[in-house]
Amino acid sequence: MRPPSPHHPQQLPHPSNSAPLMGPLPTGGQRKKSSKGTTGVRSWLLMDSGGKTQVMEAGKHVIMRRTGLPARDLRILDPVLMYPSTVLGRERAIVINLEHIKAIVTAHEVLLVKSADPSVSPFVDELQRRLIRHNQVTTAALEGNEEDGSKSNWTRLHDLGESQSRGESRENSPKGFSDQFDEQGRVEKNQLYGSKVLPFEFVALEACLESACSCLENEAKRLEEEAYPALDKLSSKISTLNLERVRQIKSRLVAITGRVQKVRDELEHLLDDDEDMAEMYLTEKSVERDLETNSSASSSMNEPILCDEMDDEIVQADMEIDRDAQIGTTTTNTSKQLDVQELEMLLEAYFVQIDGILNKLSTLREYVDDTEDYINIMLDDKQNQLLQMGVVLSTATLVVSALIVVAGVFGMNVRIALFKEETKIGMPKFLWTVGGGSIGSVVLFVIAIAWYKHSRLLD
Repeated sequence: MRPPSPHHPQQLPHPSNSAPLMGPLPTGGQRKKSSKGTTGVRSWLLMDSGGKTQVMEAGKHVIMRRTGLPARDLRILDPVLMYPSTVLGRERAIVINLEHIKAIVTAHEVLLVKSADPSVSPFVDELQRRLIRHNQVTTAALEGNEEDGSKSNWTRLHDLGESQSRGESRENSPKGFSDQFDEQGRVEKNQLYGSKVLPFEFVALEACLESACSCLENEAKRLEEEAYPALDKLSSKISTLNLERVRQIKSRLVAITGRVQKVRDELEHLLDDDEDMAEMYLTEKSVERDLETNSSASSSMNEPILCDEMDDEIVQADMEIDRDAQIGTTTTNTSKQLDVQELEMLLEAYFVQIDGILNKLSTLREYVDDTEDYINIMLDDKQNQLLQMGVVLSTATLVVSALIVVAGVFGMNVRIALFKEETKIGMPKFLWTVGGGSIGSVVLFVIAIAWYKHSRLLD
């Protein structure tokens, strides 16, 4: 048997019957040496279709050859560049960048960027559980097909998987876990549409979408729990501490709203484009490539012998080929449309969830805006009261200034009969002058206030 050429990729076998696609991982010394001498080397967590995981050090060129992705798609997963949420379907892989999840999904395995984020570990555990369950269901379906050779086994697939999962959980799980497994560990309905098992890549994609949506929903819920009491407290008492707290909450609200909006736009873009959804059927495309490879190999081994035929037989054969081609094209388009509808159902479920989160954040944003308007109205009312008080004080100062003018006039060094000591009428006239000036000032002040109110300058 001729060894494969290093310049031509081999056809990958099914992961359940083959060894890992990567060669042996480098040892500690080799890994350290390669990380120093090679640029772009990064830690990846590899998870196959059976749920088995291993950590490997690989550069971008190795990942590009393994997944068939261009370099620009790998830059999306770079944690330093901070790309927005993106889901891209390519020929041999799906690139997923959703919140804390940065993954490459192929038809047989999942590559996760190794991260120190604490929210990644629960996602890895959940993804591993789903892939193990999917592998069990797929294996049971294949064994049922081999035994009966009919489609009736697909209708019993859900009951078979559920009974197996419950039996294994009760035997191997600790006490008190069996009831919880009945709700969480059974065959998920979203892995089975009727009697058809979801492909491997859709199971991984669904786990990524669910983890991202759950993360955003939890953040939105925590923000709501902090925001509403803080806003109510600010409405009752305006202080610097309450204003600073509301400002921080509003900054977080703007940030999380942008993230949720980006995920929603990405899902909406996928739902609006059937071609992008068709690109995500990696298992189907892998099977088609296998069939093409097998057909080309068989045709090269069994070359037909050329012979002369009658013209009417050639024409009849051409007509039959054209008719079969038209029927095959129609069947392929119909099945592809149904497959796209399956993916569309999967994406629509999470689109509705992310749209609900966005609606909650929009409601919270409206409440923040209403609170700001209420605070501004209160501040405007306080400012109006201060302005009115300023008008009253200015008027009182003006009236008192008139009395001060009288005092200044009498303070001039002018000789008049009123200041002579021989006259005994000086004191009564002085009292009348002071009293008259004071009474006149009060009267002027009352007249001014009455005119302000008449003109609606004061309340």
